[in-house]
Amino acid sequence: MVCCMNAKPDNEFDAVIVGSGAGGGAVAWRLAMAGKRVLVLEKGPWFSEADFTKDELACCRRSVYTPDLRDEQHVIEEREGRAWSATPTLESGWDFWNGNVVGGSSNFMSGFFHRLKPVDFRLRSEFGPIKGANVVDWPIDYDTLEPYYAEVERVVGVSGRVVPHAFLEPRSTPDFPYPPTAEHPVSAWIDTACAQLGYQALPLPRAILSQPKGQRRSCEYAGYCGSYGCSTGAKGSSRAALLDDAVATGRCEVRPHSQVFRLASDAKGRVKAVEYFDRDSRRQRVTAKVYVVGCQAIETSRLLLASTGPRHPRGLGNRYGQVGRNLVFSAGGVSHGRLVFGELDAERAAQARVVGPFLNRTLHDWYVIDDPKLGRIKGGLLDFLMGHPNVISRALAERRDDDGNLVWGSAFKRRLETTIRGERRIDCESFADWLPTDNGFVALAAGVKDKWGRPVARIRLAPHPHDLKVGRYLSERGAKVLQTLGAKDVVVSVSDSPPPNLVAGGCRFGRDPRASVLDPDCRMHGVDNLFVADASFMPTGGSVPYTWTIYANALRVGDRILAQGV
Repeated sequence: MVCCMNAKPDNEFDAVIVGSGAGGGAVAWRLAMAGKRVLVLEKGPWFSEADFTKDELACCRRSVYTPDLRDEQHVIEEREGRAWSATPTLESGWDFWNGNVVGGSSNFMSGFFHRLKPVDFRLRSEFGPIKGANVVDWPIDYDTLEPYYAEVERVVGVSGRVVPHAFLEPRSTPDFPYPPTAEHPVSAWIDTACAQLGYQALPLPRAILSQPKGQRRSCEYAGYCGSYGCSTGAKGSSRAALLDDAVATGRCEVRPHSQVFRLASDAKGRVKAVEYFDRDSRRQRVTAKVYVVGCQAIETSRLLLASTGPRHPRGLGNRYGQVGRNLVFSAGGVSHGRLVFGELDAERAAQARVVGPFLNRTLHDWYVIDDPKLGRIKGGLLDFLMGHPNVISRALAERRDDDGNLVWGSAFKRRLETTIRGERRIDCESFADWLPTDNGFVALAAGVKDKWGRPVARIRLAPHPHDLKVGRYLSERGAKVLQTLGAKDVVVSVSDSPPPNLVAGGCRFGRDPRASVLDPDCRMHGVDNLFVADASFMPTGGSVPYTWTIYANALRVGDRILAQGV
C-alpha cells in the first residue's frame, strides 16, 4: 500500500481535486509538476501493483474495487411504455459503479486508445439536427486538443503504429512513442479477412507499455487485462502513469477513503471549502485557492446538485437547470463467434490457443457512413479482441442451456470443459455516438440514500433509436469479418443498455450559460475557482472510448488553471 506523502495544513493547498481518475489525476500531475501544492481526495482505497493479482472473484463476483450496493447504490429510471419506472440497483443488482479506487476506472480499462476526430467536434454542423437529440458543436476544435493528445502519448505511454487511412486525424508527431504491443497470431487472420472484404484493418493503439518507462515495467502478457488491475504498471492508469510521479514531487498528497459530500460556497458564489467524510466517517473540511471536480460523470453531477449555497440554491452551476442534463454513454454493439480448435488445421488451432498477446486490430472504414439507405450520417469504429480467459465468466455463460434451464453436475462440467479446452471466443466491438436527449440525465433520488444519509444519484436512461441503427450497421460489418476468418456461430448483438464504464456528459461545456454548465476552459459559469475535469464536460461522446480525450482535456484544464495565476 502506497502512503500519503508530505501532508500540508489545510490552508496551504493551491488546489483541491475531488476524484483521482483520468481527469483528476491528469490535473494533479500538471499542477504538481508546475510546483503547485495539490490535494487529491479519493473515496476509494489506494492499491499498488502488488495488490493487483489476477483474482477472478475479486474482478467479477465481489465488490473489491467498487462500493457494496448496500452502502452506495443508484436508482435507474427506464421507460415502460409511456411511463418511467425507477429501480434501486440494490434491488436489480445492476451495478453502475466502475473502479472506485485511486486512479479510478483507468486501472481496469482495456487500454483501447483512440483520439476523437475533427468531425466529432462539429456534429451539428456536419450532419445537421436529429429529431429528439440535443446534438451541438463543441466550443473548441480538434486542433485545440491535438497537442494534448500528443502529450498523453508520451506521458501516459501509448503503444502503436500509425498507418495512413481515410479517416486518420491530423497529427503533430509521425508515430506513437512506443512500438505496438505483442500481437496475437489471429491478428493476421483479421488482416487477411479484411483484405478479402475490401476493408482496411489498422493497428489498434493501446495505453499499455510495450517497453519499460521509468519505474513502470512493460506488459508481460498474462492474458488478464480489461477489468483487471495491472500488476506491472504497464497499463496507463491515472495512478501508475501520473499520480505516482505527482506524489513523488512532494507537492501532491492523495487522501484515500475520503468521501466528498459537499462543495461549500460563499455569498458571492465562489467555492470556499470541500467537506468530506474520512475513513472513520468523521466530517472533515479543507480549503484551497482553486477546486477541481473529477469524480466520474454521474457522481460529479450528483455532488454539484447536492452542493447548494447562498447563490446556488439548486446546486452549484445549476442556475439554468443544466447540471446532470445530456448524459451520454457509448452506443454500438458486439459481434462474436467461436474459433473451434477441432475444426481448424493443426497450425491454425495452435495459433488460436495462444493466450496473452492482443489482437490489436481496428476498423475505421465507417467512421462516417455514406449509405444509400441511411444517407450520410456519423458512424463509428470497430475493435477486435479475444474472449477473456476468465473461468468465472465462462462458467456464468454456460450455466444455462438453450431453453434457459440451469445445467448441473457432470453436464455442466462437460460444457465448461468444452468452452475452456475446445474453443476460443473472438469478439468485434462497435463504438458509436450515444445521442444526448432531454430524458438522459442525473438527478438526486431523495427517497434512497447512501450509508452517510445522502440522496443517491437517480439516472434516467433514454437511448435514441438512431443509436441502435448505427450500432447494428457497424456490428454487421464486424460479423462479416469474423465469418470470413472462419469463426463459427457468429451472432450480432446490439442493445440500448448503457455500459457503465463509458459515461460522459452531465456538465457539458459551451459558451452560453443557459445551455451549458462550463465555459470552454471547463471552468464553471459564474464560479471562477471551480473546474470540472472528467468526461462530464463532453457535449457529445464521439465514437471512441473516452479515456484519451479525458486525459488530454484534463491536461488542458491544468494549463488553464495555471494561466489563471493559481
